[in-house]
Amino acid sequence: MEKGFIWFEENLKEILDSIKTQSFFQDNVVFLETRKNYNVYEILRKLDEMGYEKVFSVSDPGEFSQKGGIIEVFPINTANALRLDFLGNTIETIEVLNIKVEDEKKSKEVLIKKLTSQKLFSDIKNIKAGDYLVHLDHGVAKFLGIEKVKIENEKTKEKSEEEYYVLEYAQNDKLFLPVGLERKLSRYVGFADPAVSRLASIVWQHTKRKIKEDVEKLAKELLALYSEKEIITRPPYVSDHALESQLTAGFLYQETPDQLQAIEDIKKDLSLPKPMDRIVCGDVGFGKTEIAMRSALLAVANNYQVAIICPTTILASQHFANFTDRFKNLPIKIAGLSRLQKKSEQRKMIKEIKEGKIDIVIGTHRILSADMEFKNLQLLIIDDEQRFGVKQKEKLRKKNPALDLLSLSATPIPRTIYLALSSFKNISLMQTPPQGRSAIATHIMPYQKQKIKEAVEFELARGGQVYFLHNRVETIEKTKEKLSKFLPSASIGFIHGRMDEKHIVKIMDDFKNKKIDILVATTIIESGIDLPNVNTIIIEDASRLGLAQAYQIRGRVGRSHIKSFAYLFYPKNLTPVARERLKALDEAKELGAGYRIALKDMEIRGAGNILGKEQSGSINKIGLNLYCQMLAEAVEKMRS
Repeated sequence: MEKGFIWFEENLKEILDSIKTQSFFQDNVVFLETRKNYNVYEILRKLDEMGYEKVFSVSDPGEFSQKGGIIEVFPINTANALRLDFLGNTIETIEVLNIKVEDEKKSKEVLIKKLTSQKLFSDIKNIKAGDYLVHLDHGVAKFLGIEKVKIENEKTKEKSEEEYYVLEYAQNDKLFLPVGLERKLSRYVGFADPAVSRLASIVWQHTKRKIKEDVEKLAKELLALYSEKEIITRPPYVSDHALESQLTAGFLYQETPDQLQAIEDIKKDLSLPKPMDRIVCGDVGFGKTEIAMRSALLAVANNYQVAIICPTTILASQHFANFTDRFKNLPIKIAGLSRLQKKSEQRKMIKEIKEGKIDIVIGTHRILSADMEFKNLQLLIIDDEQRFGVKQKEKLRKKNPALDLLSLSATPIPRTIYLALSSFKNISLMQTPPQGRSAIATHIMPYQKQKIKEAVEFELARGGQVYFLHNRVETIEKTKEKLSKFLPSASIGFIHGRMDEKHIVKIMDDFKNKKIDILVATTIIESGIDLPNVNTIIIEDASRLGLAQAYQIRGRVGRSHIKSFAYLFYPKNLTPVARERLKALDEAKELGAGYRIALKDMEIRGAGNILGKEQSGSINKIGLNLYCQMLAEAVEKMRS
């Protein structure tokens, strides 16, 4: 990809020599000459293995098509597409087609982004028999499982056993795909059961071509809609290595590879003259706060102010404490702004923010109030992005259209996922758990009072604490009293969102300081409370929670190396949607599944008003992943 077209012409002899001895060139080069014999199907298989996409008719580098004895291919190392005319197994002619690359550099940039997006969409970890998958060249199929198949080497005649994904198409057609070549596979995410066609039928190529045309129209409309954001600029950020090293030295843990990549992604965004709009998606406890800290430092080092918005006072207080501790040796002033402060304190703080005396302000929706003015706000960080509405997110951006936006989420809302997948937002996925972290042992079962008693007693016996989720304010106190009766030796407290905020913070401090063993709470605990000693959570009625919400709440435990437990109880009569949610939670027990849960949530709930009926129909035919991949490619092509 790095080499220009001319390089391949100038170095053809060396490339052909390398094919004889070097496995890289053997795997990634096909050299064809006229009047020579080749197995047509071997060439098609080789193109497939090299990552070329099978289409109805070629238009871009990296594509190929086949109609009878004619193969059209657009190599990534030539300026034009080529047509190979076979007579039997002999190539009669190789014709240069009038389908060409106008700008080599831009074409390769689009192709690199296409390959990157394929990697993003091809996450098929934890698939199971019966799931639907989408093969880029052959369409939607049912996954039957992985089989071991004995293969004979044509040259040596030696037999070896290899693993294959087995995909079933209509009329029992089967495709065996070698494990390791799954880059062309993606999960089927749609709003209805998919139609499955026969393997090798032209229906899939026709479907892709039709949807590609529709997608290009949509890309134009979306680009027009976002055109204002596309042309806005601001001065690029400059790194301050001394300050960065000082802050990084205070991080007590080993960064995960995904964390480091997300930090690099943000640095790259901020080094460009175009405002950043990035979402960092990572499970609870995967280190998103550290990314927020390093991003905030970069903005302050460039003489900008930073605003961090949190959905709850509890989370804002925790962030304020953490930021204050990490930045204590740096010449940076941090303020926490919420309704916890007296009116006089708030007025004083707002005055200092306006005068530019405060560098980083951390707060709740209070930051969006009409009386708030910043001297030089440039970076807005939204924690738990899914808890804020579109209007709230855009409020500060209206005052400063060039504002840089960093959103943090474990389970992004459908609109955000859709925009990120379609390349209107940049996304960094954090799916690697921190060292020493183990998955939460999750038990989903009908309500059992005895099981609750056993789970609590086990946790308290090992010196831990327990969350008990009861999501009804009216009966929360009675629930606390019931628990007290069959757990008399335990200290039990309760909180809910209608309490006075100072009282909530006081109870949370008592819980943090281990004065309370069991905290009975509503979903107020959903956002970002980090208490490593709390390693059991009991959800009294999980059927009342949304999928992403239940996943988020389950992540309140398991914040340390200690084995953690989640008990999700449900009543006898479950609705089909509630049953589907609980099934999805049960299947997402491994660490780092938040992004996949968000996609599943989007599938169950639908994508809201971001998609019209036309788009929804197209998505059902090819799946959300491939649809968004096509849209992202169309957008990048038009942008370039």
